[in-house]
Amino acid sequence: MPLVFIGFLEAGLRVGGYGHPTGVTIPCDIGQAPHRGDNVRFAWRFFPRNIAQEFDPFVFAATKPAGTYRIFVLGASAAQGTPDPAYSFGRILEVMLNGAHPDMDFEVTVAAMPAVNSHVVIEIARDLVKYDPDLFVVYLGNNEVVGPYGPGTVFSPLSPYLPLIRAGIRLRATRTGQLMAGVVSRLGAGSDAPKTWRGLEMFLDRRVSADDPRLGTVYAHFRQNLRGIRRVAVRSGAHVVFCTVGSNLKDCPPFASAHRAHLTEAEKASWAVLYERAVGRERDGDYSEAIEGYLAAARIDDRFADLHYRLGRCYWLIGEHAKARDRFQSARDLDTLRFRPDRRINEIIRDVATEPRSETVRLLDVEALFRAHSPFGLPGREVFHEHVHLTFHGNYLLARAIFETVEQIRSQKMDTSQAEGASALTESGCADRLAYNAWARYNVLYKVLNYYLHRPPFTHQLYHDEQVAASAKELSAREAALTAEARRQIAGQYRALIEQTPSDIWLRLRYAEFSSVQMNDERTALQQCRDVLSLVPHSYKPRLLAALSLGRLHRFREAVEHLQHVVRLKPTCGQAFYLLGTACQMEGQADKALAHYGQAIKLRPDGIDARRQVAEILLARGELARAERVLREALLIAPDDPGLSERLDAVLRQQGRPRDARRLPDGTSDGTANGPGAR
Repeated sequence: MPLVFIGFLEAGLRVGGYGHPTGVTIPCDIGQAPHRGDNVRFAWRFFPRNIAQEFDPFVFAATKPAGTYRIFVLGASAAQGTPDPAYSFGRILEVMLNGAHPDMDFEVTVAAMPAVNSHVVIEIARDLVKYDPDLFVVYLGNNEVVGPYGPGTVFSPLSPYLPLIRAGIRLRATRTGQLMAGVVSRLGAGSDAPKTWRGLEMFLDRRVSADDPRLGTVYAHFRQNLRGIRRVAVRSGAHVVFCTVGSNLKDCPPFASAHRAHLTEAEKASWAVLYERAVGRERDGDYSEAIEGYLAAARIDDRFADLHYRLGRCYWLIGEHAKARDRFQSARDLDTLRFRPDRRINEIIRDVATEPRSETVRLLDVEALFRAHSPFGLPGREVFHEHVHLTFHGNYLLARAIFETVEQIRSQKMDTSQAEGASALTESGCADRLAYNAWARYNVLYKVLNYYLHRPPFTHQLYHDEQVAASAKELSAREAALTAEARRQIAGQYRALIEQTPSDIWLRLRYAEFSSVQMNDERTALQQCRDVLSLVPHSYKPRLLAALSLGRLHRFREAVEHLQHVVRLKPTCGQAFYLLGTACQMEGQADKALAHYGQAIKLRPDGIDARRQVAEILLARGELARAERVLREALLIAPDDPGLSERLDAVLRQQGRPRDARRLPDGTSDGTANGPGAR
């Protein structure tokens, strides 16, 4: 009877239109042929909705056309191409394959997103086998500890029972499960979940030591999920390439360190004396003496990740590279903020890919590949931007290795020599085809510096100031290279490439951004967004970019139409609600603006821009008390913002109140009084 009831409930909810689709793709009609596009709500099964991550826009024919070789790239942010998916290894691979075989259509879909791990990717693989794939490329393993159901996560908690995890995931794929989740959410359960996405900073208090027994569960789940992906691919008739995952050893210090368990206070004090003395020797350039000091400290406690990294750096600087490599690897494996895969993760990938052996399952040892292309076998900033995200060079190396694997697969399947002897485009050739130009290089480094290196936990790393200074200097040089003549040439490059491949959405999106940011050409940007929308009509992203350009052109009513469509597609898009508020405010519709800003604040409670605009509307209405309250809330979030402080001072003066009467909402002073006798 309970099963019958649930069945009727599920059917009734579907007929009534409750809930949302939970698959990887949604229907997307382009021209006369049905297509499938990325589902922006797919990750709601695994993350709180307000911080759920998403695929980048993709679309493919629901029925694979004749002559098409279909490849799906699976994984997390490194597979997606962070910090800029326009230059991912999947994109480079597609350019290589189509350049080598112009008589065929190689279709590479990157079905990857940030923060996911194998619990999510196995569900993606199960969905995508419906669409006749020829090859899966799996680059996965960075987030097994911090992703959903890991011991270091802020999302779905760890469970030792994999069948229970999978049952929960499948329940949330039903309308009944969505109804239950909605009820739980309204009752306030899970209120400690993050309210806004803050990247790696969210995990600062979720440390997991190398001897934590929960890692055994992580490894067991990872192995079973990889086996599941393998089974799914093999049963579908597709080939699958499992890639080991690389990480920055030489130029990425640990994010957090911890002493060994049961270290006495006396031992800790002795360790600290030896360690600090060695740090001083290292600072003075006396690396041999520093090594002796660090080794002495390690004899007391050899579990502190920073100690191993410092040892590795000293060995590197005196030319003992093999010893440096061992220490850098130990530093990574002992890091208690486990954003990089340890040795065990890659061992499991190798095991699953090779046992039992199969003609359709291959191993690509990317870890070894990066070692082979790094000075003295130590991957660093040549391959990685920070901890795991690949530079263009790193993405190229990986794409070329996959290209060679695809050539081997095709040559075995075909009776002809069509696939033999094909050569991959050079790195510079791929850069030219993808418009990885001077602006792209500047833009990528800007994102790395401002979205990663300037934020925790990177700010807690050893030698952080040196790294930031070097990156900032490089960024300044790249900005200086963007002369007026260089910008004109870049615009011409985009136009020429788009004429050659008019269906390339990434070329059009990047040209739109370049036109807006670098050329102040909003009309060109708007046209490119419209062209992208014709290629991926299910995606909210080109509409959001179009609304930005329309706003800058003061075409606010058109912007509102696009933004209303955006929030229907993605109701958790705080930026869209903020822009709706701005457009309504500019049109003199204050009540609507306040409603939209309120929704933006709800979705992004740590943002101050919407609060700033709310305060301005309230001040214009003469509602000084409400404006004051909003400004005080904003100052709690950004206490050092001079604009907020000045505005609050002005509000207080209008009310005839002394400046030293300023108090934040928690009752404490904001510390900006002028001193004795201030008015």
